[in-house]
Amino acid sequence: MKLDEFTIGDMFETKPYTVTKEDIMRFATEFDPQYMHLDEEKAEQGRFNGIIASGMHTLAISFKLWVEEGKYGEDVIAGTGMNNIKFIKPVYPGDELLTIIQVIGKKTVNKETGLLTVLFSTFNDNKEKVLEGELSALIKR
Repeated sequence: MKLDEFTIGDMFETKPYTVTKEDIMRFATEFDPQYMHLDEEKAEQGRFNGIIASGMHTLAISFKLWVEEGKYGEDVIAGTGMNNIKFIKPVYPGDELLTIIQVIGKKTVNKETGLLTVLFSTFNDNKEKVLEGELSALIKR
């Protein structure tokens, strides 16, 4: 979709994605090698009572789900920023995540491009919000 096809307030819901322990550990091994993501025994004794996904992993999953919705398609040029990212609740192995996206900003840059800002809220299968943040992208008009 082009910038001019989006309307402030538009809402989109992604398909669900189930997070596995293997996914959590693979991501953490490469990008966030902390004990709460990798060491099951130590994580069991910590405040989360088990392995949890990295917040950055949850963010990456949320973004993947949004991109896979295909709303930007070939009209996206580049991401320009993320703001107010909040890791609200831990994500555990077996959690099924989905993201709800709301268009919160549109700004024309020039006759060919504009900035679209969306608020994304990611929920687990208990309908608990686990992550929230704003994403802006430069897209064709």
